[in-house]
Amino acid sequence: MKIVVLAGGISTEREVSIVSGTMVCKALREKGHQAVLVDVFCGDTGIADHFGDPEKLFPEEYDVDAAASYMHSFDSRIDEMKRTRKQFFGPNVLEICQIADVVFMALHGEDGEGGKVQAVFDLMGVRYTGSGPLGSAVAMDKGLSRKIFAADGVPTAAGIVLKRTDERRKADENGVGLPCVVKPCCGGSSVGVEIARTQEEYDHALDVAFGYEEEVVVEQYIEGREFSVGVVAGCAYPVIEIAPLVGFYDYKNKYQAGSTIETCPAELSPEKTAEMQRYAELAYRALKLECYARMDFMMAKDGSLYCLEANTLPGMTPTSLLPQEAAALGIGFPELCEKLIQVSAR
Repeated sequence: MKIVVLAGGISTEREVSIVSGTMVCKALREKGHQAVLVDVFCGDTGIADHFGDPEKLFPEEYDVDAAASYMHSFDSRIDEMKRTRKQFFGPNVLEICQIADVVFMALHGEDGEGGKVQAVFDLMGVRYTGSGPLGSAVAMDKGLSRKIFAADGVPTAAGIVLKRTDERRKADENGVGLPCVVKPCCGGSSVGVEIARTQEEYDHALDVAFGYEEEVVVEQYIEGREFSVGVVAGCAYPVIEIAPLVGFYDYKNKYQAGSTIETCPAELSPEKTAEMQRYAELAYRALKLECYARMDFMMAKDGSLYCLEANTLPGMTPTSLLPQEAAALGIGFPELCEKLIQVSAR
C-alpha cells in the first residue's frame, strides 16, 4: 500500500509526534508498504515535482531518518511560521494524502487529535486511521469528556472547568479542594499538568495551565496506582500499570528512558482487570471513538477506579503503552501498525 504517515504539526507534542511517525513509517516499510513520512504543517515543496508519478511519491527505497531530519529542520521556525501563515496544512500535504491509499495518523496534541484534520479528510474522501471528527473533538476536550463519562456511567474524579475570565476562588471554595490536579482542557502528554497541595501551588498551577489554554480542568487528586488500557476495534487490550520512580506520570516520566516502571499485564486480580477493561470499552463507546484509543485510569487505595481521559492517537513507538499491550497479546509492532490500518473502516 501507498501510505502517508502524517506527523509533526504545531502542538506542544510535535517532537513526540515525529518520533511516533518515524517508528511507524519504518515498521510499515518493514512490512513491505511504500510508506513516506510527511509533516502536516511544514509539508514538502519537492513533492510537487512528482505528482505525475506516484512511484516517485512513494518510492521503493526511502530514507525515513532523512525525512525525520527534514521535519526537525523546521523546529526552531514553527512559531514564526504560525505568525506569518494562515493555512494549517503545509505545501502539497493534502495533495499527497489524496493520492495515498491511506493516511496513518501519527499526530499528537490538539491540532492533530482534535478532529479538524479528520473533518477535512472526510470531506476530501481521504482514508485515515483513528477516530473521526466527532469522537476526536469530544475526547480532546477533557471538560466535555468528563461530562459524558458521568452521563454514561464511566467513573471519573470530581472536578470543574474554569475559564481564564472566571473569578478565581480559593482552592477550598471551588468545590474540589486540595490536593487537586490542574491541567489544560485540551492538552496532551501531561504538558502543563500540575498537582497542587497548597493554595500557593494551586495559584501557580492555574497560571501554568492558563499559559497554554483559555480553559483548564481542576480535578480531585486520586492517590493510588495508575494504569492504561488500549481499546482496538472496540475490544480492550491487556491492562498496563505505570509507576514513575519519582513524582507523577508527567512529560519527563513519559518520555525519558528509565524514569517509569511499566508492567504489562498489570498485577491485578482477574476481577479488577475485567472491571477496568469494561470501563475502558464503555468510555470508548461513550465518546464515539473508532479504530483505536487508549484510556488512562487511577485506582485509589480502596480499589475504586477513575477514568482520567481518553487518548485518540496515543504514542506509537515500540516502547509506547499501546504497543506494549499489543506485545502482551503476541502482536509485534509492525503487525500492530498494519492492524490499525485494517480496522480503520473509512
